[in-house]
Amino acid sequence: MDPMTPVHGAGTLLVIAALAVAVLLVLIIALRMHAFVALVLVSLATAIVAGVPVADVPAVAIGAFGSTLGAVALLVGLGVMIGRILEVTGGAQVLADTLISRFGEKRAPLALGIAALLFGLPIFFDAGLVVFLPIIFSVAKRFGGSVLMYALPAAGAFAAMHAIVPPHPGPVTAATEIGASIGLTLVIGVVAAVVAWAVGVYAVTLGWLGKIHVPIDDSVLTGGRAPDEGDRPAFVHVLAILLLPLVLISLNTVLTTLRANETIEAEGGFVDALVFIGQTPVALLIALLVATYTLAVRHHSRAEVEDLLNDALGPICAIILITGAGGMFGGVLRYSGIGSALSDSLADLGLPLIVSAFVIATILRVAQGSATVALTTTAGLLSAAVVDADPSSLQLVALVLAIAAGATVLSHVNDSGFWLVSRFFGMDVKTTLKTWTVMETTLGVSIFVLALGIWAVG
Repeated sequence: MDPMTPVHGAGTLLVIAALAVAVLLVLIIALRMHAFVALVLVSLATAIVAGVPVADVPAVAIGAFGSTLGAVALLVGLGVMIGRILEVTGGAQVLADTLISRFGEKRAPLALGIAALLFGLPIFFDAGLVVFLPIIFSVAKRFGGSVLMYALPAAGAFAAMHAIVPPHPGPVTAATEIGASIGLTLVIGVVAAVVAWAVGVYAVTLGWLGKIHVPIDDSVLTGGRAPDEGDRPAFVHVLAILLLPLVLISLNTVLTTLRANETIEAEGGFVDALVFIGQTPVALLIALLVATYTLAVRHHSRAEVEDLLNDALGPICAIILITGAGGMFGGVLRYSGIGSALSDSLADLGLPLIVSAFVIATILRVAQGSATVALTTTAGLLSAAVVDADPSSLQLVALVLAIAAGATVLSHVNDSGFWLVSRFFGMDVKTTLKTWTVMETTLGVSIFVLALGIWAVG
């Protein structure tokens, strides 16, 4: 849904957004209102105060809620079903034991992070995180302590890859808008993602955030049920189930890219079929079917498997609804025109181009929540200035990284990803702000420092 023509000026809209976030935090943290109720209430109130016609408020709010659920609910539901099968059949424990035997106890967070970086190349943040949940919890239960010591390196790896590495939509769109090479952005982006993750996520987790105690609660996967004892699946079998969606999604990405470059024909029945099964929800569905009929039925009757999968959906209802409500809040802020109004007022900051890219993306990210919207809006806003500046191909990539860095920092209550992490790992809002928000910020700042270095070299 396109933003409406702003009723208020950029300054007023920014104040409204800031007050809305403040009220939301008070309701959830101080008054202990349920996050779902608070998000819906503040979203509706914000729309009215921002000047959205009262008759349009329900449609705007429900539209934003529905679009978020459309992107998240299928992935989370299918992913958690896969996770429940891996957890209950002992497959997750097999993966955890293998990782530990290869890397050792002290390097378990490193092992999780490296694996997530590899999986995160073609898989979006939310899908990757859901698939990795059983491994994270199995490793955490093995060694104890705070779940964050194992969760943040993996979640941060997915966040880093999603933010700056094509074929993820944000960096692809930003690169296209300013004329940067997708291939060069991919090559440099992978290196930058790994370095930024090592500094802004892994080191920060080991030195600080991982020491903040968050109890290990994997009931979102197991429902309190202990894994089966006895015959556990082979490591290769479990790994194949996890790799299956990765391969299918990667194939989709390659074929879609080749079509866009007109390397292969735009139409074709076989290619269409491969692109279809490589869509993330379809790939996860296929992986779920394989896990069900090659793993779960070995230990359980079909009726028990049905109950197992049905029970898997119960604990995630609240997660999905709260995430959808977070998307509603961000959608209301975008529809009210805050993004476009801020863009107009930020266009003439008088800052160096590379710094403007980071600052504008940061403000848009904080104001409306969506990293992808911040990326695409900032790139479009700077496209004319980029043409005038005529930067080198390397500097164009640096600009993409700077925009992505700004779109990564300061994830908070208007970001649906904030709520996914909060609810999956059993953190309240205050703890999530102290941990996830801080980690996203250190990751984004690390990316920006790398962008500055590339800009200077280029």
